[in-house]
Amino acid sequence: MNNLELQQYLFDIQGYLVIENVLSPEELATLNQLIDQQELPTPGKVQRFGSAPDGSGFLNWGKPFCDLLTHDAIMPILRFRLGDSFRLDRIYGMYMRDGMPRGRLHADYGATSPTSGAQPGEYFPFRDNVITNGFVVVTWVLSDAGPDHGGFCCIPGSHKSNFKLPPQIDESPEDAPCVIIPNAPAGSAILFTEALTHGTAAWRGKHERRSLLYKYCVSHMVWTARRVQLPTNVELTSRQEILFGTPGDPLRHFPSLFEGFESEQVV
Repeated sequence: MNNLELQQYLFDIQGYLVIENVLSPEELATLNQLIDQQELPTPGKVQRFGSAPDGSGFLNWGKPFCDLLTHDAIMPILRFRLGDSFRLDRIYGMYMRDGMPRGRLHADYGATSPTSGAQPGEYFPFRDNVITNGFVVVTWVLSDAGPDHGGFCCIPGSHKSNFKLPPQIDESPEDAPCVIIPNAPAGSAILFTEALTHGTAAWRGKHERRSLLYKYCVSHMVWTARRVQLPTNVELTSRQEILFGTPGDPLRHFPSLFEGFESEQVV
């Protein structure tokens, strides 16, 4: 089994993947320095920064943020989860300091989601050895996170559940053995489906939590009527520009992100 087959299998059964050592110490330092330059308020009630839609968000803070859009480490995984045609739907950063409380467990799709009773729309069919889903999040971890610190938490495999989250887990996830906080050292990328029951664990780290979230969806789906705008001070590659395209049917009205773009892979 090659590495991509292993990643596909683990993503399928877990609903998430952690890929370590994707960003170098130099890349981490640059991203954190650019965030420092924004002079953000001390994290407290507000845990997010650089959000979009409503402009370009942190993509306007410099090319290193845009380079992550089509990073070589994530594109093959996004391809086997979302197909050849997908869009950038939302972005935001998260930061926390020691003592900040947890967020609530949630899922945007599936039995636990607020849309569980909605009429299903047009969707990708299931085919042998291939499974795709509508929304995948890539979280770039800019400071160490994991069981000793806090940060991203989830219930592995919950994206396949047919039952709503029980109240005793919802009310006290820190006491539920099924809720885990995966180890994710700085420089890691965490990918997960929005159908996974996930949340934010209380932050116990003495350092500041910092993460960048890029949310991708299949090309004919949207979360909101608003769109992330192209950055005004960074020149994107042709491949990156596709991510900002108008929603449309895959391949027929929305181009492939892979055919002819091998040379634009980020190394």
